[in-house]
Amino acid sequence: MKTIKFFLPLLMVLVTVMAFNMQAFSQDKKVETIKIKTSAVCGQCKERIENGLAYEKGVKDVVLDIDSKMVTIKYNTKSTSPEELRKKISKLGYDADDIPCDTVAYKKLPACCKKDAPKH
Repeated sequence: MKTIKFFLPLLMVLVTVMAFNMQAFSQDKKVETIKIKTSAVCGQCKERIENGLAYEKGVKDVVLDIDSKMVTIKYNTKSTSPEELRKKISKLGYDADDIPCDTVAYKKLPACCKKDAPKH
C-alpha cells in the first residue's frame, strides 16, 4: 500500500509532462492560408476544385468563391507548398495565379467550366 502511495504522485507528474509534450508537438505543425486566383466559372468548377484539393496531403480546408474566382486554402506548411497547390489546381484543368491550366485536363472539363463559356 505504501508503494502505491509513493508511485501515485510520480505517475501523475509523468502523465502531466507527457500531456504537455504532446500538446507542444501537435502545435509544431504550421497551418497557413493562401488565396489563389483561378479560372473557375460555375458551381461545377467549385465542386471540382474543392473536392480535388480536399484530400491532398496537408490541406485542411478549401473554399472557392465563384464571384471572385478565388480559392482559399488552409494547409500545413510541412506537408505541402503554395507551388504544389497551384500545380494541383492546374492539373484539375484551371488556371492558378500565373500557372496556366493543364491543357489535357482543360479539354476534359464540361462546356460550362471552360474559361470562354457564356455567362448564365
